[in-house]
Amino acid sequence: MYLADISADVLARAAKIRLAVFDVDGTLTDGRLWYGEDGHETKVFHVHDGLGLKRLMANGVQVAIISARISHPVALRAEELDIAHVYQGQGDKRACLDQLLEALALSPEEVAFVGDDLPDLPPMRIVGLAVAVANAHPWVAEQAHWQTTHGGGLGAAREVADVILHAQGKSDAERGRWQ
Repeated sequence: MYLADISADVLARAAKIRLAVFDVDGTLTDGRLWYGEDGHETKVFHVHDGLGLKRLMANGVQVAIISARISHPVALRAEELDIAHVYQGQGDKRACLDQLLEALALSPEEVAFVGDDLPDLPPMRIVGLAVAVANAHPWVAEQAHWQTTHGGGLGAAREVADVILHAQGKSDAERGRWQ
């Protein structure tokens, strides 16, 4: 399993996380944009990612979404998962993150940011745990503290959740909850 391959540095960073922030397109989805004949957008989200986000929140780690695009399916998925911090149409993700940190009284070291492409670099540069999904642009991957083995929309968010819960000593309780 991928947890055995996580470096001590990444685990130490993950142990401090109180807020996990996710980009959407290419991170919570596979990055493809689907449009119906009527012009309405459709997105596909992975059920494993959703449960991972819910498990983070159930274990005291807040979850946020910061996306440059505005999409009704994102709002629906966030509502379904009870994600309170959803910011769409954010051209400056770093500024949005700064405002969120101030509102939640968190330091950057207590934040993980998960992304895949160039607009994600500014917030990734300031957080305690910068994560690139497996299919991230190479410039993003080289700036990350860690890169997932799963691609965006294919379980990468669940992988991040599992690592954070593991680093915080909550994996055994989570496993026991389901047995």
